Amino acid sequence: MPIPLFNSIASWLLKKRYHQIELFLKYPGEVQEEVLFQLLEIAEDTEIGKKYDFGTIASYETFRQRVPIVSYEEIEPLIERTRKGEQNIFWPTSIKWFAKSSGTTNAKSKFIPVSTEALEDCHYKSGKDLLCLYLNNNENSQLFTGKSLRLGGSKELYQDNGSFFGDLSAILIDNMPLWAEFSSTPSNKVSLMSEWESKLKAIVGESTQENVTSLAGVPSWMLVLLNNVLQETGKDHLFQVWENLEVYFHGGVSFVPYKEQYQNLFPRKSFKYYEIYNASEGFFAIQDRNNADDLLLMLDYGIFYEFIPMDTYGTDNQKTLPLWDVEVNKNYAIIITTNAGLWRYKIGDTVRFTSINPYRIRITGRTKHHINVFGEELIIENAEEALKRICKKTEAEIKDYTVAPIFMSGKEKGAHEWIIEFRKPPKDLNYFTEFLDNALKSLNSDYEAKRYNNITLKMPKVNVARENLFYDWLKSKDKLGGQHKIPRLSNKREYLEELLLLNN
Repeated sequence: MPIPLFNSIASWLLKKRYHQIELFLKYPGEVQEEVLFQLLEIAEDTEIGKKYDFGTIASYETFRQRVPIVSYEEIEPLIERTRKGEQNIFWPTSIKWFAKSSGTTNAKSKFIPVSTEALEDCHYKSGKDLLCLYLNNNENSQLFTGKSLRLGGSKELYQDNGSFFGDLSAILIDNMPLWAEFSSTPSNKVSLMSEWESKLKAIVGESTQENVTSLAGVPSWMLVLLNNVLQETGKDHLFQVWENLEVYFHGGVSFVPYKEQYQNLFPRKSFKYYEIYNASEGFFAIQDRNNADDLLLMLDYGIFYEFIPMDTYGTDNQKTLPLWDVEVNKNYAIIITTNAGLWRYKIGDTVRFTSINPYRIRITGRTKHHINVFGEELIIENAEEALKRICKKTEAEIKDYTVAPIFMSGKEKGAHEWIIEFRKPPKDLNYFTEFLDNALKSLNSDYEAKRYNNITLKMPKVNVARENLFYDWLKSKDKLGGQHKIPRLSNKREYLEELLLLNN
């Protein structure tokens, strides 16, 4: 089939889906309730379904009262039984795939169940929707005249007790429909390579020979790949390598610290950036407008959403809300019930709604990745915005960073200690630190109150990391490539101390 004809047909098919998206935009509460009761009906004869008598749950309120909210640790025994071959425990269809996830750099791995329904009705459906929304906003797109350069996980799939586990991206690539494989680079063989540095060279070798029109991957690792492309080709920017590039689909970590570096790589105002919100547990939201900084929550992927206001999270007064009771500009922890058998599962992410007609969100951080040692409630969104402001002011560029508390000792006040790896360092570190402190005060009133007259917190301490410190740290933990993330904020000093030791 000629490429222009393929481009036209693919665009037409994807745009047809937009009418279904319009349905949940118009009736969000009804669509979410329908998802919940379909999941309950499908799973009523499973072990979990019988335990909580899914068959007699006729309202959301009953579901909320009867089924407990759970963490991974609480359901791990059920998942382990399924990994060893038992079925119909929490989902009726056979589950043989498990997405191996540690979230950040923790040694302990999670094995998230991935059902056939989750693959088809969530992960692959979302991939088509991403293209649908992009094409709906960019009618002159020539996306399908070339290929998408995808940067997935660097782990192979391993068979274990009749089940398979690996990075979610590896599972998706291994089960990918032919149309998606045809339109992607590198080859599946290279995509599933396990050793990151060899894989990087192979991707550069294959992809630079292709007509790449789009990119997809985690910003931190994609940046490493793209800089390698420029180094190998001797070009000044990426359009000299791929002249038809038009969009970068990104997710996994915040794009804010990397945006200016990408704009240097892609010096065209017409180049688009589209954010996605996906995880091993499911695909949740997609940027649905050009140049937007929020994401449309996708409501018909077999996932039922609940939200816990962060001001009550983990307390005796904790309350859980359905989608139709959320408010804008409040920070919520997400609870999901899915078509892979996760029932009221704490995913560990926090979001803030920017709109409820339609439901659009921004990802604000992790329930475990914030700093609240002194009552300052510093979240990732605050840190990223503060760094964005100071980088613009000082023309600094940041590769990676992490923050931890300096605990009070005797009469010594506490503080926050940062370690930052710069691509382009500030001329005056003291000015950078002072500006950072002031930016955080303006963004977070709790932080400002604790910093007032050094009442609880002293001025933050900023350490400059040597080149490739974070890369070497991840490498020492066998966490290079793919979807491995640097923990940005922590209430403990474990990560920071390891980095400081490596930095000497």
